[in-house]
Amino acid sequence: MSQLEHIEAIEKRLWNAADTLRANSNYASNEYFLPVMGLIFLRHAYSRFLAVREGLEAALPTRGGKTRPLSKEDFSGKSAIYLKPEAQFDYLASLKEGESRAQAIIAAMNSIEADYTNLRGVLPKEEYYELDEPVLGHLLRSLNWDELKTVSGDVFGRIYEYFLTRFAAQNAHDGGEFFTPISLVSLIAHVLEPDRGIVLDPASGSGGMFVQSARVVEHRHENPAEKLTFYGLEKNAITIRLAKMNLAVHGLEGNIKKAITYYEDPHELLGKADYVMANPPFNVDEIDAAQIANDPRLPFGLPGVNKKEKVSNGNYVWISYFYSYLNERGRAGFVMSSQASSAGRDEAKVRRKLIETGDVEMMVAIRSNFFYTRTVPCELWFLNRARQPDYRQKVLMIDARSIYRKVTRKIFDFSPEQEQNIHAIVWLYRGEQERYLNLVAGYCRRMVDEGAACITSGDDVGLLPGFLAALHSLNEALHPFLDTLNTDGAHSELRQELEEATTAFKADAESFSTTLTNEHAAWSEESYSNLALRDAVRRLAPLAESSRDLVRQSDLCYKLALRLIEQCETVSEAKNSDLWQSRDVTRARKAADEMRAQAVEQLKQVRYFWKQAHWLTERFPDGTLCDVEGLVKLVDIKEIEANDWSLTPGRYVGVTPEEEDEEFDFEESLREIHVEIDDLNSEAVTLAAAIKRNFEELGI
Repeated sequence: MSQLEHIEAIEKRLWNAADTLRANSNYASNEYFLPVMGLIFLRHAYSRFLAVREGLEAALPTRGGKTRPLSKEDFSGKSAIYLKPEAQFDYLASLKEGESRAQAIIAAMNSIEADYTNLRGVLPKEEYYELDEPVLGHLLRSLNWDELKTVSGDVFGRIYEYFLTRFAAQNAHDGGEFFTPISLVSLIAHVLEPDRGIVLDPASGSGGMFVQSARVVEHRHENPAEKLTFYGLEKNAITIRLAKMNLAVHGLEGNIKKAITYYEDPHELLGKADYVMANPPFNVDEIDAAQIANDPRLPFGLPGVNKKEKVSNGNYVWISYFYSYLNERGRAGFVMSSQASSAGRDEAKVRRKLIETGDVEMMVAIRSNFFYTRTVPCELWFLNRARQPDYRQKVLMIDARSIYRKVTRKIFDFSPEQEQNIHAIVWLYRGEQERYLNLVAGYCRRMVDEGAACITSGDDVGLLPGFLAALHSLNEALHPFLDTLNTDGAHSELRQELEEATTAFKADAESFSTTLTNEHAAWSEESYSNLALRDAVRRLAPLAESSRDLVRQSDLCYKLALRLIEQCETVSEAKNSDLWQSRDVTRARKAADEMRAQAVEQLKQVRYFWKQAHWLTERFPDGTLCDVEGLVKLVDIKEIEANDWSLTPGRYVGVTPEEEDEEFDFEESLREIHVEIDDLNSEAVTLAAAIKRNFEELGI
């Protein structure tokens, strides 16, 4: 299992533990989520504490044979929180029955707040008195499994975000609006690529924009705390606590103030922000027009007032505010209702004025179901006050509605590669061809590496040879009995078919291995020019198809083996024979199935990464930005004016061409069906538990 898969398994396991406890208690999600998030914060703080403590201790100066104790300042320099013994998670998890866990957790929180002024009044405390002691004990133990101590990287940072995601899906707080899907936040952050200065989020929610901005800086091997200063505005006090914990979990700090952004500007950052990032509430119609009529953050005027003296739609209030906060070189990226890009009347007048500044850089259309609490489609807007003169009269339109991955029956997102492919379009727009070529080359190399893992795995036998060996062992387990049967028996045709399929599979696996060996040698001397990479993608196409064929062949071999076993047991009455060792057959069958499943998943990776490279080179064959029907177009402002100043990408890029039948991804469609089935099964279990609980309460 890969590191990422291991972390994902841990996330789900922890969530199931926490949610099962909730389901078996009297707590609603909105009562349960803050104390759970507080415990995850404590566990992450302890994980970071352990990760840096040993190195800090080794570097401590010694004087007169004495070493000074560790201090808060030592840990702050490593983006970690100093924890006194009573705040360390091992201590909390080891509390015995009869000891008050709630009091111990509150003492731990108070200890941290005493040392860190930015967290005072933020961490949950009194909420723990509302949870039963057994519930707290189980939660503490669940968060302290030994395997959590051996996983490297920012595991609890991920787990914190995962729990935010799941609680958002349950509408556990503020209608779920506190959380912006990570796919969208990450895309905004990577398009803006903040590198220094002030980052402002006027609707900061749980702080995801800040976290993803910091990750962009970290990827450049720089310290985000030294490069970026975070300012936020948020109307909900509990959400501010979530955000500050989220920042602390990632070793960050931010100045987030409680304010209703429509009417208040406590940071006074008009014209001062280097970056503005936000996901504001959509289509709000309750903003008091009189209160904001003279607001300097409305450089294009009010977007329209209704009979109730309310702003008819708040979308362009937000858009105007975002623009006004930018300094002369500032950039903004934000999520907005898809209605806003083509809204008429007074909103269209504001949009026209904004477009005429030349500062609208790009628009990205996102399909529905990316949000946890609303199914509507949305668009990402990007503004840039320092655009190149050649581009000031153009807007890059990207229609990404056909780019998505199905996570559950109701929720979609981008896979990491899908997001990178959108980044690549932006790189080409900016003339950064080298980044585009490196991405294509990276996909090709990854494809070859994933193929090599099918054949060898360090000093171990690879997955394909391993599956062939497991098939051989299964055949060996069947042979003693099969050899006693007549050669013209009902089993003989199946046996011959299995032998032929296995022989063909072995030959094709050897051919696959030979091709991979040649490709490994070729890639050591491969040129990264666009022409060379385009030719490489074409050259690798047969290898990608071969990996798909091997998936089908491996499935066929295993299915034939199952049919042969069934034939022996049901028709030839194998279980009545001493030569049929049921336990050995079952063990060999399970081993073959396990190796088949692993080999199939590895083989799928080969074609998957080739498809990413092919997706890019097919659409951008010259390695430069070009119009792609249904995907992207660089649109002149004159064309926008002719279309009622609409900024809706689909209006300009056209319709995505129908895929040819041979390109239909049957495997992905099956995966989506399985996702739907799993989701429905999960809902059925939850519903059954609720019905059972209701019947018990009624005494039925």
